[in-house]
Amino acid sequence: MATRKSSAKERPSYRCTECGWTTAKWLGRCPECQAWGTVEEFGGAPAVRTTAPGRVTTAALPIGQVDGRRATARSTGVDELDRVLGGGLVPGAVVLLAGEPGVGKSTLLLDVAAKAASDDHRTLYVTGEESASQVRLRADRIGAIDDHLYLAAETDLSAVLGHLDSVKPSLLIVDSVQTVASPEIDGAPGGMAQVREVAGALIRASKERGMATLLVGHVTKDGAIAGPRLLEHLVDVVLNFEGDRHARLRLVRGVKNRYGTTDEVGCFELHDEGITGLADPSGLFLTRRDEPVPGTCLTVTLEGRRPLVAEVQALTVDTQIPSPRRTTSGLETSRVSMMLAVLEQRGRIASLGKRDIYSATVGGVKLTEPAADLAVALALASAASDTPLPKNLVAIGEVGLAGEVRRVTGVQRRLAEAARLGFTHALVPADPGKIPAGMRVLEVADVGEALRVLPRRPRREAREKAPAGQTGPGGDAPAS
Repeated sequence: MATRKSSAKERPSYRCTECGWTTAKWLGRCPECQAWGTVEEFGGAPAVRTTAPGRVTTAALPIGQVDGRRATARSTGVDELDRVLGGGLVPGAVVLLAGEPGVGKSTLLLDVAAKAASDDHRTLYVTGEESASQVRLRADRIGAIDDHLYLAAETDLSAVLGHLDSVKPSLLIVDSVQTVASPEIDGAPGGMAQVREVAGALIRASKERGMATLLVGHVTKDGAIAGPRLLEHLVDVVLNFEGDRHARLRLVRGVKNRYGTTDEVGCFELHDEGITGLADPSGLFLTRRDEPVPGTCLTVTLEGRRPLVAEVQALTVDTQIPSPRRTTSGLETSRVSMMLAVLEQRGRIASLGKRDIYSATVGGVKLTEPAADLAVALALASAASDTPLPKNLVAIGEVGLAGEVRRVTGVQRRLAEAARLGFTHALVPADPGKIPAGMRVLEVADVGEALRVLPRRPRREAREKAPAGQTGPGGDAPAS
Protein backbone atom coordinates (compact mmCIF):
# COMPACT_ATOMS: atom_id res chain seq x y z
CA MET A 1 0.00 0.00 0.00
CA ALA A 2 2.84 2.38 0.83
CA THR A 3 4.50 1.60 -2.49
CA ARG A 4 1.36 2.58 -4.39
CA LYS A 5 1.12 5.92 -2.60
CA SER A 6 4.76 6.68 -3.37
CA SER A 7 4.36 5.92 -7.06
CA ALA A 8 1.24 8.07 -7.21
CA LYS A 9 3.15 11.03 -5.82
CA GLU A 10 5.93 10.59 -8.39
CA ARG A 11 3.53 10.49 -11.32
CA PRO A 12 4.52 13.22 -13.83
CA SER A 13 2.23 16.08 -14.75
CA TYR A 14 1.97 18.15 -17.90
CA ARG A 15 1.76 21.88 -18.57
CA CYS A 16 0.86 23.98 -21.61
CA THR A 17 3.77 26.18 -22.62
CA GLU A 18 1.36 28.72 -24.12
CA CYS A 19 -1.04 29.48 -21.27
CA GLY A 20 0.34 27.49 -18.30
CA TRP A 21 -2.66 25.13 -17.94
CA THR A 22 -1.73 21.92 -16.12
CA THR A 23 -3.09 18.39 -16.36
CA ALA A 24 -2.27 14.93 -15.05
CA LYS A 25 -2.07 13.35 -18.52
CA TRP A 26 -0.66 14.33 -21.88
CA LEU A 27 -2.95 15.87 -24.50
CA GLY A 28 -2.21 16.81 -28.06
CA ARG A 29 -4.26 20.00 -27.80
CA CYS A 30 -4.59 22.32 -24.83
CA PRO A 31 -8.28 22.63 -23.83
CA GLU A 32 -7.65 26.10 -22.39
CA CYS A 33 -5.97 28.00 -25.28
CA GLN A 34 -6.70 25.46 -28.08
CA ALA A 35 -3.01 25.33 -29.11
CA TRP A 36 -1.65 22.13 -30.64
CA GLY A 37 1.56 20.43 -29.48
CA THR A 38 2.19 22.73 -26.52
CA VAL A 39 1.49 20.33 -23.63
CA GLU A 40 4.83 19.13 -22.19
CA GLU A 41 5.88 17.11 -19.18
CA PHE A 42 7.44 19.19 -16.40
CA GLY A 43 7.99 16.78 -13.49
CA GLY A 44 6.06 15.13 -10.72
CA ALA A 45 2.61 16.19 -9.71
CA PRO A 46 2.89 19.22 -7.41
CA ALA A 47 1.96 18.64 -3.81
CA VAL A 48 -0.91 20.62 -2.41
CA ARG A 49 0.48 23.37 -0.20
CA THR A 50 -0.92 26.30 1.69
CA THR A 51 0.66 29.75 1.84
CA ALA A 52 0.93 31.41 5.22
CA PRO A 53 0.11 35.12 5.51
CA GLY A 54 3.17 37.32 5.03
CA ARG A 55 4.21 40.93 5.48
CA VAL A 56 2.20 43.52 3.57
CA THR A 57 4.35 45.69 1.34
CA THR A 58 1.77 48.48 0.94
CA ALA A 59 -1.24 49.01 3.16
CA ALA A 60 -4.63 48.81 1.51
CA LEU A 61 -6.30 52.22 1.13
CA PRO A 62 -9.81 53.35 0.31
CA ILE A 63 -9.94 53.76 -3.44
CA GLY A 64 -10.68 57.47 -3.09
CA GLN A 65 -7.34 58.01 -1.31
CA VAL A 66 -5.23 56.34 -4.00
CA ASP A 67 -3.07 58.84 -5.89
CA GLY A 68 -4.14 58.63 -9.54
CA ARG A 69 -1.49 61.08 -10.73
CA ARG A 70 1.04 58.27 -10.94
CA ALA A 71 -0.91 56.85 -13.87
CA THR A 72 -0.98 60.12 -15.82
CA ALA A 73 0.06 59.61 -19.41
CA ARG A 74 3.01 61.51 -20.87
CA SER A 75 2.96 62.38 -24.55
CA THR A 76 5.32 60.49 -26.83
CA GLY A 77 5.64 63.45 -29.18
CA VAL A 78 3.88 61.46 -31.94
CA ASP A 79 0.25 62.55 -32.03
CA GLU A 80 -1.05 59.53 -33.92
CA LEU A 81 0.59 57.14 -31.46
CA ASP A 82 -0.77 59.15 -28.53
CA ARG A 83 -4.24 58.79 -30.05
CA VAL A 84 -3.99 55.00 -29.93
CA LEU A 85 -2.34 54.85 -26.50
CA GLY A 86 -5.00 57.04 -24.93
CA GLY A 87 -2.90 60.19 -24.47
CA GLY A 88 0.64 58.84 -24.24
CA LEU A 89 2.83 56.52 -22.19
CA VAL A 90 2.05 55.92 -18.52
CA PRO A 91 5.12 55.54 -16.23
CA GLY A 92 5.62 51.85 -15.56
CA ALA A 93 3.49 50.78 -18.53
CA VAL A 94 4.72 48.01 -20.84
CA VAL A 95 3.64 48.26 -24.49
CA LEU A 96 4.03 45.45 -27.02
CA LEU A 97 4.21 46.59 -30.67
CA ALA A 98 3.92 43.72 -33.16
CA GLY A 99 4.07 43.74 -36.94
CA GLU A 100 5.45 42.03 -40.02
CA PRO A 101 9.13 42.40 -40.97
CA GLY A 102 9.93 45.60 -42.84
CA VAL A 103 6.68 47.37 -41.98
CA GLY A 104 8.49 50.16 -40.09
CA LYS A 105 8.36 49.22 -36.39
CA SER A 106 11.98 50.14 -35.69
CA THR A 107 11.68 53.43 -37.57
CA LEU A 108 8.61 54.45 -35.58
CA LEU A 109 10.11 53.55 -32.20
CA LEU A 110 13.40 55.26 -32.99
CA ASP A 111 11.43 58.41 -33.76
CA VAL A 112 9.55 58.03 -30.46
CA ALA A 113 12.87 57.56 -28.63
CA ALA A 114 14.34 60.72 -30.16
CA LYS A 115 11.30 62.82 -29.27
CA ALA A 116 11.33 61.53 -25.69
CA ALA A 117 15.05 62.30 -25.40
CA SER A 118 14.53 65.82 -26.73
CA ASP A 119 12.26 66.48 -23.73
CA ASP A 120 15.16 65.73 -21.33
CA HIS A 121 13.92 62.19 -20.63
CA ARG A 122 16.70 59.63 -20.65
CA THR A 123 15.89 56.95 -23.20
CA LEU A 124 17.61 53.61 -23.68
CA TYR A 125 17.21 51.90 -27.06
CA VAL A 126 18.34 48.25 -26.96
CA THR A 127 18.66 46.54 -30.33
CA GLY A 128 19.14 42.81 -30.65
CA GLU A 129 18.59 42.53 -34.40
CA GLU A 130 21.02 45.14 -35.71
CA SER A 131 24.38 46.54 -34.77
CA ALA A 132 24.69 49.93 -33.12
CA SER A 133 26.17 51.33 -36.33
CA GLN A 134 23.15 50.29 -38.38
CA VAL A 135 20.78 51.96 -35.95
CA ARG A 136 22.96 55.09 -36.00
CA LEU A 137 22.66 55.29 -39.78
CA ARG A 138 18.87 55.10 -39.54
CA ALA A 139 18.90 57.75 -36.82
CA ASP A 140 20.93 60.06 -39.07
CA ARG A 141 18.46 59.53 -41.91
CA ILE A 142 15.37 60.38 -39.86
CA GLY A 143 17.01 63.01 -37.65
CA ALA A 144 16.85 61.04 -34.38
CA ILE A 145 20.10 62.19 -32.73
CA ASP A 146 20.02 63.47 -29.14
CA ASP A 147 22.42 63.42 -26.18
CA HIS A 148 19.75 61.91 -23.92
CA LEU A 149 19.21 58.94 -26.28
CA TYR A 150 21.40 55.98 -25.35
CA LEU A 151 21.95 53.04 -27.70
CA ALA A 152 23.06 49.51 -26.86
CA ALA A 153 23.30 46.36 -28.97
CA GLU A 154 22.63 43.48 -26.56
CA THR A 155 21.04 40.04 -26.68
CA ASP A 156 21.75 39.01 -23.08
CA LEU A 157 19.07 39.77 -20.49
CA SER A 158 21.56 40.32 -17.68
CA ALA A 159 23.42 42.87 -19.81
CA VAL A 160 20.16 44.70 -20.55
CA LEU A 161 19.37 44.88 -16.82
CA GLY A 162 22.90 46.15 -16.23
CA HIS A 163 22.33 48.98 -18.72
CA LEU A 164 19.20 49.92 -16.79
CA ASP A 165 21.26 50.33 -13.61
CA SER A 166 23.87 52.50 -15.33
CA VAL A 167 21.67 54.66 -17.59
CA LYS A 168 18.57 54.87 -15.35
CA PRO A 169 16.23 55.68 -18.26
CA SER A 170 12.63 56.85 -18.03
CA LEU A 171 11.86 55.07 -21.34
CA LEU A 172 13.17 51.68 -22.47
CA ILE A 173 12.80 50.33 -26.00
CA VAL A 174 13.74 46.71 -26.75
CA ASP A 175 13.91 45.70 -30.42
CA SER A 176 12.96 42.93 -30.19
CA VAL A 177 11.90 40.79 -27.24
CA GLN A 178 12.43 37.59 -29.26
CA THR A 179 16.16 38.31 -29.70
CA VAL A 180 16.99 38.68 -25.99
CA ALA A 181 17.76 35.54 -23.98
CA SER A 182 18.37 34.76 -20.32
CA PRO A 183 21.43 32.64 -19.42
CA GLU A 184 19.42 31.05 -16.59
CA ILE A 185 16.87 29.47 -18.97
CA ASP A 186 17.55 26.66 -21.42
CA GLY A 187 16.51 27.14 -25.01
CA ALA A 188 17.27 29.34 -27.98
CA PRO A 189 16.28 33.04 -28.09
CA GLY A 190 12.69 33.43 -29.21
CA GLY A 191 11.56 30.18 -27.62
CA MET A 192 8.51 30.16 -25.42
CA ALA A 193 10.42 29.74 -22.17
CA GLN A 194 12.93 32.44 -23.11
CA VAL A 195 10.28 34.96 -24.20
CA ARG A 196 8.31 34.34 -21.01
CA GLU A 197 11.37 34.88 -18.80
CA VAL A 198 12.67 37.94 -20.67
CA ALA A 199 9.28 39.62 -20.76
CA GLY A 200 8.69 38.89 -17.08
CA ALA A 201 12.04 40.36 -16.05
CA LEU A 202 11.54 43.52 -18.12
CA ILE A 203 8.00 43.97 -16.81
CA ARG A 204 9.22 43.67 -13.20
CA ALA A 205 11.98 46.20 -13.85
CA SER A 206 9.52 48.57 -15.50
CA LYS A 207 7.07 48.45 -12.60
CA GLU A 208 9.77 48.81 -9.92
CA ARG A 209 11.45 51.79 -11.60
CA GLY A 210 8.32 53.54 -12.92
CA MET A 211 9.86 53.27 -16.39
CA ALA A 212 7.77 53.06 -19.54
CA THR A 213 8.82 50.16 -21.76
CA LEU A 214 8.19 49.52 -25.46
CA LEU A 215 8.76 45.98 -26.68
CA VAL A 216 8.91 45.01 -30.34
CA GLY A 217 7.31 41.65 -31.09
CA HIS A 218 7.57 39.38 -34.11
CA VAL A 219 4.55 37.84 -35.80
CA THR A 220 4.00 34.40 -37.27
CA LYS A 221 3.06 33.70 -40.88
CA ASP A 222 -0.60 33.77 -39.79
CA GLY A 223 -0.23 37.30 -38.40
CA ALA A 224 -0.39 36.30 -34.72
CA ILE A 225 2.17 37.53 -32.21
CA ALA A 226 5.01 35.01 -31.92
CA GLY A 227 5.74 33.42 -28.56
CA PRO A 228 3.49 32.34 -25.71
CA ARG A 229 0.02 33.83 -25.50
CA LEU A 230 0.88 34.66 -21.89
CA LEU A 231 2.99 37.55 -23.23
CA GLU A 232 -0.09 39.43 -24.38
CA HIS A 233 -1.72 38.96 -20.98
CA LEU A 234 1.31 40.25 -19.06
CA VAL A 235 1.83 43.53 -20.90
CA ASP A 236 -0.42 46.56 -20.43
CA VAL A 237 -0.90 47.53 -24.09
CA VAL A 238 -0.80 45.48 -27.29
CA LEU A 239 -0.53 47.34 -30.60
CA ASN A 240 -0.54 45.91 -34.12
CA PHE A 241 1.46 47.74 -36.78
CA GLU A 242 -0.16 47.04 -40.15
CA GLY A 243 0.57 48.01 -43.72
CA ASP A 244 1.50 46.81 -47.17
CA ARG A 245 5.24 46.95 -47.77
CA HIS A 246 4.61 48.32 -51.27
CA ALA A 247 2.34 51.16 -50.06
CA ARG A 248 3.04 54.26 -47.98
CA LEU A 249 0.18 53.85 -45.52
CA ARG A 250 0.78 52.33 -42.08
CA LEU A 251 -1.83 51.76 -39.37
CA VAL A 252 -1.28 51.30 -35.63
CA ARG A 253 -4.27 49.51 -34.17
CA GLY A 254 -4.89 48.91 -30.47
CA VAL A 255 -5.70 45.31 -29.52
CA LYS A 256 -5.44 45.68 -25.74
CA ASN A 257 -5.13 48.85 -23.66
CA ARG A 258 -5.41 49.08 -19.90
CA TYR A 259 -5.19 52.87 -20.03
CA GLY A 260 -7.57 53.69 -22.88
CA THR A 261 -9.89 52.38 -25.54
CA THR A 262 -9.11 49.85 -28.25
CA ASP A 263 -11.22 51.47 -30.97
CA GLU A 264 -8.65 54.07 -32.05
CA VAL A 265 -6.36 53.78 -35.07
CA GLY A 266 -3.26 55.83 -35.82
CA CYS A 267 -2.35 56.54 -39.44
CA PHE A 268 1.23 57.03 -40.62
CA GLU A 269 3.04 57.57 -43.88
CA LEU A 270 6.38 55.83 -44.39
CA HIS A 271 8.85 57.62 -46.66
CA ASP A 272 12.59 57.95 -47.23
CA GLU A 273 13.04 60.49 -44.45
CA GLY A 274 11.26 58.38 -41.83
CA ILE A 275 7.67 58.10 -40.73
CA THR A 276 5.13 60.86 -40.13
CA GLY A 277 1.65 60.87 -38.67
CA LEU A 278 -1.34 61.60 -40.87
CA ALA A 279 -4.05 63.62 -39.16
CA ASP A 280 -6.15 63.56 -42.37
CA PRO A 281 -5.27 60.42 -44.37
CA SER A 282 -8.36 60.27 -46.59
CA GLY A 283 -6.49 61.82 -49.51
CA LEU A 284 -4.30 58.72 -49.81
CA PHE A 285 -7.30 56.57 -50.72
CA LEU A 286 -8.75 58.72 -53.50
CA THR A 287 -7.90 59.24 -57.14
CA ARG A 288 -8.21 62.85 -58.25
CA ARG A 289 -9.89 63.12 -61.64
CA ASP A 290 -11.98 65.75 -63.46
CA GLU A 291 -14.64 63.38 -64.78
CA PRO A 292 -16.06 60.17 -63.25
CA VAL A 293 -14.83 56.86 -64.66
CA PRO A 294 -16.89 53.68 -65.01
CA GLY A 295 -16.18 51.07 -62.37
CA THR A 296 -15.34 53.43 -59.50
CA CYS A 297 -17.32 54.22 -56.37
CA LEU A 298 -16.48 56.01 -53.12
CA THR A 299 -17.37 54.90 -49.61
CA VAL A 300 -16.62 55.94 -46.04
CA THR A 301 -15.11 53.28 -43.79
CA LEU A 302 -14.57 53.44 -40.04
CA GLU A 303 -11.11 52.53 -38.75
CA GLY A 304 -11.79 52.45 -35.04
CA ARG A 305 -13.71 55.66 -34.49
CA ARG A 306 -12.03 57.46 -37.39
CA PRO A 307 -13.98 57.82 -40.66
CA LEU A 308 -11.90 57.50 -43.84
CA VAL A 309 -13.10 58.08 -47.39
CA ALA A 310 -11.88 55.30 -49.69
CA GLU A 311 -12.31 54.46 -53.35
CA VAL A 312 -13.35 51.07 -54.74
CA GLN A 313 -12.45 50.21 -58.33
CA ALA A 314 -13.78 47.36 -60.47
CA LEU A 315 -13.16 46.10 -63.98
CA THR A 316 -15.06 43.44 -65.93
CA VAL A 317 -13.57 41.86 -69.05
CA ASP A 318 -15.05 39.26 -71.41
CA THR A 319 -13.09 36.02 -71.35
CA GLN A 320 -12.93 32.78 -73.32
CA ILE A 321 -11.64 30.54 -70.55
CA PRO A 322 -14.10 28.20 -68.79
CA SER A 323 -13.31 29.53 -65.29
CA PRO A 324 -13.27 33.35 -65.26
CA ARG A 325 -10.76 35.07 -63.00
CA ARG A 326 -11.74 36.69 -59.69
CA THR A 327 -8.93 38.95 -58.52
CA THR A 328 -9.16 41.27 -55.51
CA SER A 329 -6.74 43.67 -53.81
CA GLY A 330 -7.67 45.32 -50.53
CA LEU A 331 -11.10 43.64 -50.51
CA GLU A 332 -12.29 40.30 -49.18
CA THR A 333 -12.75 37.85 -52.04
CA SER A 334 -15.76 36.27 -50.34
CA ARG A 335 -17.57 39.63 -50.04
CA VAL A 336 -16.88 40.49 -53.69
CA SER A 337 -18.17 37.06 -54.81
CA MET A 338 -21.30 37.59 -52.73
CA MET A 339 -21.89 41.00 -54.34
CA LEU A 340 -21.54 39.44 -57.80
CA ALA A 341 -24.18 36.85 -56.94
CA VAL A 342 -26.54 39.49 -55.53
CA LEU A 343 -26.14 41.68 -58.62
CA GLU A 344 -26.93 38.79 -60.96
CA GLN A 345 -29.91 37.49 -58.99
CA ARG A 346 -31.38 40.63 -57.40
CA GLY A 347 -30.00 43.38 -59.61
CA ARG A 348 -30.85 41.66 -62.92
CA ILE A 349 -27.33 42.15 -64.27
CA ALA A 350 -26.59 39.08 -66.39
CA SER A 351 -23.35 37.62 -67.75
CA LEU A 352 -21.20 38.63 -64.75
CA GLY A 353 -20.40 34.97 -64.15
CA LYS A 354 -18.85 34.70 -67.63
CA ARG A 355 -16.45 37.63 -67.27
CA ASP A 356 -13.12 38.20 -65.57
CA ILE A 357 -13.69 40.40 -62.51
CA TYR A 358 -10.98 42.60 -61.04
CA SER A 359 -11.61 44.71 -57.93
CA ALA A 360 -9.26 46.78 -55.80
CA THR A 361 -8.94 49.72 -53.44
CA VAL A 362 -6.78 52.82 -53.85
CA GLY A 363 -3.78 53.60 -51.65
CA GLY A 364 -3.35 50.16 -50.10
CA VAL A 365 -6.27 50.47 -47.68
CA LYS A 366 -8.03 47.22 -46.73
CA LEU A 367 -11.83 47.35 -46.57
CA THR A 368 -13.14 44.52 -44.42
CA GLU A 369 -16.26 45.97 -42.81
CA PRO A 370 -19.66 45.23 -44.42
CA ALA A 371 -20.42 48.95 -44.78
CA ALA A 372 -18.42 48.91 -48.04
CA ASP A 373 -20.75 46.32 -49.65
CA LEU A 374 -22.92 48.90 -51.40
CA ALA A 375 -19.89 50.67 -52.88
CA VAL A 376 -18.48 47.37 -54.13
CA ALA A 377 -21.82 46.43 -55.72
CA LEU A 378 -22.15 49.83 -57.44
CA ALA A 379 -18.56 49.72 -58.71
CA LEU A 380 -19.15 46.25 -60.19
CA ALA A 381 -22.45 47.34 -61.78
CA SER A 382 -20.83 50.49 -63.16
CA ALA A 383 -18.01 48.45 -64.70
CA ALA A 384 -20.44 45.89 -66.15
CA SER A 385 -22.58 48.55 -67.83
CA ASP A 386 -19.59 50.80 -68.71
CA THR A 387 -21.49 53.68 -67.10
CA PRO A 388 -19.89 56.05 -64.59
CA LEU A 389 -21.61 56.91 -61.34
CA PRO A 390 -22.56 60.53 -60.70
CA LYS A 391 -19.79 62.81 -59.52
CA ASN A 392 -19.33 63.54 -55.77
CA LEU A 393 -21.31 60.45 -54.71
CA VAL A 394 -20.51 58.16 -51.78
CA ALA A 395 -22.25 54.86 -51.01
CA ILE A 396 -22.60 53.44 -47.50
CA GLY A 397 -24.42 50.27 -46.49
CA GLU A 398 -24.29 46.52 -45.95
CA VAL A 399 -25.92 44.35 -48.62
CA GLY A 400 -27.67 41.10 -47.71
CA LEU A 401 -28.24 38.04 -49.83
CA ALA A 402 -31.84 39.09 -50.40
CA GLY A 403 -30.57 42.33 -51.94
CA GLU A 404 -31.61 44.49 -48.98
CA VAL A 405 -29.40 47.37 -47.84
CA ARG A 406 -28.90 47.15 -44.08
CA ARG A 407 -28.02 49.83 -41.58
CA VAL A 408 -24.44 50.22 -40.35
CA THR A 409 -22.92 52.00 -37.38
CA GLY A 410 -21.67 55.57 -37.45
CA VAL A 411 -23.62 56.78 -40.48
CA GLN A 412 -23.68 60.37 -39.21
CA ARG A 413 -19.91 60.41 -38.68
CA ARG A 414 -19.37 58.96 -42.15
CA LEU A 415 -21.63 61.55 -43.78
CA ALA A 416 -19.95 64.37 -41.87
CA GLU A 417 -16.53 63.25 -43.12
CA ALA A 418 -17.80 63.00 -46.71
CA ALA A 419 -19.34 66.49 -46.49
CA ARG A 420 -16.09 67.88 -45.07
CA LEU A 421 -14.20 66.62 -48.12
CA GLY A 422 -16.69 68.20 -50.53
CA PHE A 423 -18.97 65.29 -51.47
CA THR A 424 -22.55 66.38 -52.05
CA HIS A 425 -24.55 63.14 -52.63
CA ALA A 426 -24.80 59.91 -50.68
CA LEU A 427 -26.60 56.58 -50.89
CA VAL A 428 -27.38 55.27 -47.40
CA PRO A 429 -29.76 52.81 -45.71
CA ALA A 430 -33.03 54.02 -44.26
CA ASP A 431 -33.07 56.38 -41.26
CA PRO A 432 -29.55 57.86 -41.50
CA GLY A 433 -30.11 60.41 -38.72
CA LYS A 434 -28.92 64.00 -38.91
CA ILE A 435 -27.78 64.96 -42.42
CA PRO A 436 -24.93 67.49 -42.84
CA ALA A 437 -25.78 70.79 -44.45
CA GLY A 438 -25.29 70.91 -48.21
CA MET A 439 -25.48 67.13 -48.70
CA ARG A 440 -28.30 65.35 -50.53
CA VAL A 441 -28.96 61.87 -49.16
CA LEU A 442 -30.92 59.17 -50.97
CA GLU A 443 -32.22 56.39 -48.72
CA VAL A 444 -32.27 53.03 -50.51
CA ALA A 445 -33.95 49.85 -49.29
CA ASP A 446 -32.37 47.37 -51.71
CA VAL A 447 -29.83 47.01 -54.47
CA GLY A 448 -32.44 47.66 -57.17
CA GLU A 449 -33.09 51.16 -55.83
CA ALA A 450 -29.37 51.85 -55.53
CA LEU A 451 -28.71 50.84 -59.15
CA ARG A 452 -31.10 53.53 -60.38
CA VAL A 453 -28.39 56.13 -59.88
CA LEU A 454 -26.67 54.63 -62.93
CA PRO A 455 -27.79 56.21 -66.21
CA ARG A 456 -29.63 53.71 -68.42
CA ARG A 457 -26.96 53.01 -70.99
CA PRO A 458 -25.73 49.72 -72.50
CA ARG A 459 -22.10 48.74 -72.56
CA ARG A 460 -19.98 49.93 -75.48
CA GLU A 461 -19.55 46.44 -76.89
CA ALA A 462 -23.29 45.78 -76.69
CA ARG A 463 -24.17 49.07 -78.40
CA GLU A 464 -21.84 48.24 -81.27
CA LYS A 465 -23.37 44.78 -81.79
CA ALA A 466 -27.03 45.47 -80.99
CA PRO A 467 -29.43 46.94 -83.58
CA ALA A 468 -30.60 50.50 -83.16
CA GLY A 469 -33.06 51.00 -80.32
CA GLN A 470 -32.05 47.84 -78.44
CA THR A 471 -29.99 47.43 -75.31
CA GLY A 472 -27.19 44.95 -74.78
CA PRO A 473 -27.83 41.23 -74.45
CA GLY A 474 -28.92 39.84 -71.13
CA GLY A 475 -30.07 43.20 -69.80
CA ASP A 476 -26.55 44.44 -68.98
CA ALA A 477 -27.78 47.96 -68.15
CA PRO A 478 -29.46 48.22 -64.72
CA ALA A 479 -33.17 48.81 -64.83
CA SER A 480 -34.42 52.19 -63.74
